[in-house]
Amino acid sequence: MINKDVVIIGGGAAGLAAAVACREKGIEDILIIERESNLGGILKQCIHDGFGLIKFQHSYTGPEYAQKYIDQVQEHGIEFLLDSMVIDITSQKVLTVVNKSGLKKYRAKSIILAMGCRERTRGAIGIPGTRPAGIYTAGVAQNLINIHNYMIGKEVVILGSGDIGLIMARRLMLEGAIVKMVLELLPYGSGLPRNFNQCLADYDIPLHLNHTVIDIKGQKRIEAITMAKVDSKGKVIESTCQEISCDTLLLSVGLIPENELSKMAGIQLDPLTGGALVDEYGQTTINGIFTCGNVLQVHDIVDNVSLEAEHIANGVERYLSSLLKPKNSIKIEIGPGLRYVLPQHIQYLDDTVFSFRVKKPGNKKQIIFRNDNRIIKKKSFIRVNPAEMIRIKLTSSELSDIKHLKVELN
Repeated sequence: MINKDVVIIGGGAAGLAAAVACREKGIEDILIIERESNLGGILKQCIHDGFGLIKFQHSYTGPEYAQKYIDQVQEHGIEFLLDSMVIDITSQKVLTVVNKSGLKKYRAKSIILAMGCRERTRGAIGIPGTRPAGIYTAGVAQNLINIHNYMIGKEVVILGSGDIGLIMARRLMLEGAIVKMVLELLPYGSGLPRNFNQCLADYDIPLHLNHTVIDIKGQKRIEAITMAKVDSKGKVIESTCQEISCDTLLLSVGLIPENELSKMAGIQLDPLTGGALVDEYGQTTINGIFTCGNVLQVHDIVDNVSLEAEHIANGVERYLSSLLKPKNSIKIEIGPGLRYVLPQHIQYLDDTVFSFRVKKPGNKKQIIFRNDNRIIKKKSFIRVNPAEMIRIKLTSSELSDIKHLKVELN
């Protein structure tokens, strides 16, 4: 059994930022466990720019952003294992790790879960039809093109308007493919506004809202899809069915936090986020196990992943120093207009950053924090969008003498 102060599962944006922040707070005995052959996570294949505008006030590509943290990990001498898989984790913070050297067990004083997320597949959304080649999730297509230099097709239809799908629409056009259209089931886009402008509008790629794919045709290779309009309840309008020829279908239909290890450890999950139930320091329902990044909630901007990871390092440092002592228990209630709120409860009454997403787009809205009928804080927005995560900080003084907190959109 190998003892460690902090074991971080995942060497992507969240895990790297958490490791660096923990070391800068004086924690020496840190181990990062990464299942791939290199640190950096999904950032390695994101060769477009736009990363780091909040954190570094500079636009970097994904690999450049990751490298800034990898350099710090190496400068600090933080230990990391590559090509290593955690196959078991217990509520007593014992981990079983397997790699080419064999099987090892670690006992950690504290664990940070930073496993990221995975893509929804065709099976997850139940598209009928044959099962030919040429159907990819957007992230897999991005990996094949940007990392392996493999062109996936010539005539492409994209289902879903998530950010990766929009970015891949532009990438495919730049590589000479024809992106015929992007279909979106919802009445509004699922990606960031800047990506609609830079990736679709700039390349004259049409976006069809309230549309989906209802059939796939082809044997060895996909030959066509059948698209159709849906009504306000998501039901297909049969009279609108239209066949579109293509040799490739890209799916950008959502991300799922990778919480199999969390379940294994007995951590309670939130059905609204797919991530763990946490307090204001990202501590789960098991003391000493923390979580951050896309395994906690799906982020739209990597800078917020880094900021979230740096914040939970404060909790890890205080936990290891036996200074993380509950003062009160405040449950957070989700009010009208919001899809979810993090954290789900507060117990230390320190400065707390709340993260949430709205249910649908809107103009001239307010986020209001209430303690019964008393307004604790409110913030106005010219526009809100489900694709953009909102972050608002409440100070310790604003949280004092509160027994109940409700967050709502008005």
